Amino acid sequence: MEIVRELFGDAEFWVLIAFVISMAVVVWKARSAMLGMLDRRAEKIKAELDEAQRLAEEAQKALAQHQLRQRDALKEAEAIVAQARAEAERAAQEGRTELAAALERRRRLAAEKLVLEEQKALNEVRAAAVDVAIAAVRRVLAEDLDAKRRATLVDQAIAALPEPLH
Repeated sequence: MEIVRELFGDAEFWVLIAFVISMAVVVWKARSAMLGMLDRRAEKIKAELDEAQRLAEEAQKALAQHQLRQRDALKEAEAIVAQARAEAERAAQEGRTELAAALERRRRLAAEKLVLEEQKALNEVRAAAVDVAIAAVRRVLAEDLDAKRRATLVDQAIAALPEPLH
């Protein structure tokens, strides 16, 4: 017991007890302030995490919308290319058809022109043959026939002409 008396009688012991009590009071008072501060910090971190989660979800939605628009744009581009190819093929086919029709018209016109030229050449040959025949008949008539015989031949030729020419 003497140790206890000596311990309680010692000033350093009472300083230690006072220090422990004051530290307990400080810890007890500071504890609520620290816990409040830690709670506010935890709430702030939770709010930031919630905001980050919301932003991540918005980014995911934006990405999905962007990918959808990109797919739609690709489909539209493919449709435009297909339509352009079809239009080009149609135009090429139309051009081939028009070219074939133009070539056929030119061939037909050339054939008609050839027939006309042949007819013209035949008419010129006939006219030249008639001119030669007339010249030959004149010469024969002038040299070999007398006037009476010439008159008889002219009358026979007139009679041989078709009726509308009389």
